Amino acid sequence: MSGGGPASPGRSGAAPLPSDRKREALVSGSPIQPIIKDVGEIYSRLLDHRPVIQGEIRYFVKEFEEKRGLRELRVLENLKNTVFETNEHVLPKCEQAMHENLNEAFKRLQAANSMIDRLQEREHEERKLQADKLMAREEKRIAHWEEFMKEQENKRAEVDEEHRKAMERLKEQYSEMEKELAKYVSF
Repeated sequence: MSGGGPASPGRSGAAPLPSDRKREALVSGSPIQPIIKDVGEIYSRLLDHRPVIQGEIRYFVKEFEEKRGLRELRVLENLKNTVFETNEHVLPKCEQAMHENLNEAFKRLQAANSMIDRLQEREHEERKLQADKLMAREEKRIAHWEEFMKEQENKRAEVDEEHRKAMERLKEQYSEMEKELAKYVSF
């Protein structure tokens, strides 16, 4: 429905209602007619944007069709030629240069990788050699320690033996002294 309200006579084809006829009679013969006309003008100036939009559309069409002419077409044609030349000439040269440089870079990376592998292998061998030397020193130290402990055990046994012999000599000496003392004391 247009108008946004109830059906009015002449618009929907229905017969006018009695209340609508009364309104029309009041409006046509009363001082409300100029007010309605003013409200309609205010509506068309403030709320009806169709004339402004139509003017903008006409200006837009005129701008692109009349003033600019074929300038956009020439710009698009130049752009198409540039893209074609780029695809046919520049892109293959760039691809060729890229492949050559990538191959060179790949060869350099392979050489660098092999050098790094050799360095890692040398470092691994060096660490293994250091570990072997450390193990040999550790085994030698353990052997020296065991030998030292055996010497200490032997010396302790010798000292214990000397001490035992000295104790026996002292016991014998004290027993002889007691015997001699007993000779002197019993007289």
